Amino acid sequence: MTDASRLRVVFAGTPEFAATALHALIQSEHEVVAVLTQPDRPAGRGRALKASPVKALALDHEIPVLQPVNFREASSLDALRTLDCDVMVVAAYGIILPQAVLDTPRHGCLNIHASLLPRWRGAAPIQRAILAGDTHSGVCIMHMDAGLDTGDVISESVVDIYADTTGSELHDTLADVGAQALLEVLTPWCAGELKAVAQPAEGITYAEKLNKAEAKLDFSLPAIELHRKIQAFNAWPVASCMLDSMQIRIWRSEIPSDATLPADCKPGDVVALTPDFIRVATGAGALDITELQKPGKKSLSAGEFNRGTDLSNKAFS
Repeated sequence: MTDASRLRVVFAGTPEFAATALHALIQSEHEVVAVLTQPDRPAGRGRALKASPVKALALDHEIPVLQPVNFREASSLDALRTLDCDVMVVAAYGIILPQAVLDTPRHGCLNIHASLLPRWRGAAPIQRAILAGDTHSGVCIMHMDAGLDTGDVISESVVDIYADTTGSELHDTLADVGAQALLEVLTPWCAGELKAVAQPAEGITYAEKLNKAEAKLDFSLPAIELHRKIQAFNAWPVASCMLDSMQIRIWRSEIPSDATLPADCKPGDVVALTPDFIRVATGAGALDITELQKPGKKSLSAGEFNRGTDLSNKAFS
């Protein structure tokens, strides 16, 4: 790539998903002239301020970091304008960009969004896709406008979701796919060789932000819904339930194809134990728990958990 075609890129992002794309950009022929990321947040037991994964990566590579709370202050917009960037790349930034910011880069702002738009616009598309039982997810590279994930789509990459796909696994896959897709479109987009396509008016859904309360399992629900929760909330916020007075985190499960439940069992009852699973009755069907965790302990396979805990005549709630 010639110096004339080497792009000056501003990157805006915060979590690990975004750091994957930033790392790909740093390794590319383009120049990351600055990084925007959310302000440091308290973390851990001591509540000390912690830099975002994107900030930590930028500092490792001596890239200037800007952390505006928002863009209401004129100084934040002025700082962006002085960077004289060709394009801004946005991935899970977490701050709404006003039109004045979107208009600043010569070739606009491109967003790496972890869904097949217009399905799952919003904050948690990865987990919402698993919760809904979607068989496909993917990444869209979108030319941003002022709406919530409403911009025209430049490219789309499809990824399969399987019955055993967890939220963390899908996250990592889509992060890698998104980084590669970005590099493939960045130069031709800025050269005017690609056109963005408007999103369909049908099929719009919104991926609400996750909260910890959603992770509480209600065994009166059908097994398939519980399984999707367990898979989707691995690795955050992690599905949970009670066993006696202990809160148990459930990391993985399966849906048995041929299980018959005892006629007198109730939702939450442990109905079978094997080295591979703990079978639990639900509101509709059986759920096989395969990995779980006691408070303050490491996660265990069902067999390991069985050996250390008496589950006879017990119920999860």
